[in-house]
Amino acid sequence: MKKYIFSSILIILISITSINMNAQENTNFKNNYVVLTKKIPQLQPILLTAEALKAEDGENFGDFQVIICGKEIGDITDPEKINKFIKKADKAGVQIVACGFSLNKFKVEKTKVPKELKVVENGILYNFQLQKKGYKSLSL
Repeated sequence: MKKYIFSSILIILISITSINMNAQENTNFKNNYVVLTKKIPQLQPILLTAEALKAEDGENFGDFQVIICGKEIGDITDPEKINKFIKKADKAGVQIVACGFSLNKFKVEKTKVPKELKVVENGILYNFQLQKKGYKSLSL
């Protein structure tokens, strides 16, 4: 009888410890997001969405990245088209990323890309790599 009681108590203690460990792991969870877009004007609703998610997620808001790919990639070198979005992205904690493959394909000089933007070799591959890390992804 004593063995039965002792075993039951041990199982209960192990279960409680396991539940506490899982709860601690969940409190460190961050929501990370990545959006792939082809058009600079789409940055406006994307940044508004980032701001709303940041407010909604609170402490659980993690990383938010926007990858720009495609034939209109050259627009990132036009200060009139990109500068206001760079400021808004910085304020919202959003990283804007340029696809190096698109820059090469459409002959955009990398030296003209604003220094605030991160350039990756292949934006589509980078998007998949972030998804493998658990990022929530959207392509526009």
